[in-house]
Amino acid sequence: MSELEEYLIAIAICSPLFFFIIAVAFRLLDNSAAIFLKHDILVDTSYVSGDIIREHINNSGDSKLKESLKRALLFRKLHNFFMILMVVSIPPVIIACFFVF
Repeated sequence: MSELEEYLIAIAICSPLFFFIIAVAFRLLDNSAAIFLKHDILVDTSYVSGDIIREHINNSGDSKLKESLKRALLFRKLHNFFMILMVVSIPPVIIACFFVF
């Protein structure tokens, strides 16, 4: 095998882990519960649902709160996207491992 093929195999094998690390980073950036608590809005859990965030975006008059909640919602969507990429990339890696090794 050429060096390029070996590098591509290593990258393909590590891609689910890479996607998971990026997803975790976006989950850590999503601090919606802290945003609510900072504005004296009580929440039940540390993981606030997207529906509650959208409800407060629509009903709030505070533009700073709206912007921070929109950013938190974007981070949540990016977290979900990279988790889906991670799950989708696992079967091809397993199949490739059987054919390469």
